[in-house]
Amino acid sequence: MRTLAAAISGMARSRVRAAARTRGGGGDGAGRWTSPGTEDPKGYVLNRTPPPPGQSREWEDWELPCYVTSFLTIVILGVGLNAKPDLTIETWAHQKALERLQEKEMAAAAEAE
Repeated sequence: MRTLAAAISGMARSRVRAAARTRGGGGDGAGRWTSPGTEDPKGYVLNRTPPPPGQSREWEDWELPCYVTSFLTIVILGVGLNAKPDLTIETWAHQKALERLQEKEMAAAAEAE
């Protein structure tokens, strides 16, 4: 049992070391986030400086389709999930119990006549 645990931990340790080497975590030189060509954070959302006062920001080409698609997805899911049929076992059992009660009442009413 101990040898199996030692083998598994050794294999996991070697995989973590290999991943750290390939992802810039343990080697020399610049890492993934500090490679040449990246900008230093400016403290703003998406690393953008805000527009001057009184001027609005221009939308990117992808923003309008993304917002419209997101809104429509939420609406379609909201309507669709609220309109789906109730197929739980509890609902089915409740309906069957009501049917049986109705059949017993009809049988009792037929006997009384």
